[in-house]
Amino acid sequence: PPAHSHSDWIGPPDRHSNLRPVIFYVPPEESALERRLREARQEAQDSNQRFWARHNRAFRQEKEEFIYSRLKAKGLEMRDESGHKATLNAEEMADFYKDFLSKNLKKHLQYNRDWYKHNFRITFLMGQVALVRALRWLRWRKKNVGQ
Repeated sequence: PPAHSHSDWIGPPDRHSNLRPVIFYVPPEESALERRLREARQEAQDSNQRFWARHNRAFRQEKEEFIYSRLKAKGLEMRDESGHKATLNAEEMADFYKDFLSKNLKKHLQYNRDWYKHNFRITFLMGQVALVRALRWLRWRKKNVGQ
């Protein structure tokens, strides 16, 4: 982001995770509490990035293996006569999706628990930052109204 920017920057989707990376704005006079909030947000983003990159990689690999095994069982090749990639019908792919989700249920449950932990922490820190800013504004207003 340009040096004059005063906001977070959101990039294009990552090719592995499909998540949009965020470059967080760091104010010049960032307080310790604001830094903790920014770092918690960054940590949550990094955790999501790692999970979805691994998950999507495993999904694509297992999907290819499933398609290959089903086509092989039917005596078909991965490419048809015209060179296009051979596909399976929706019912066959539904079997794969159901099996993949069942095999990865524990990983998804753990991800959801971690996601909630990250978000509760971020929300708590956001509340603290908002309270500190409100109190600072009230003190400033009281000081300036009295003058």
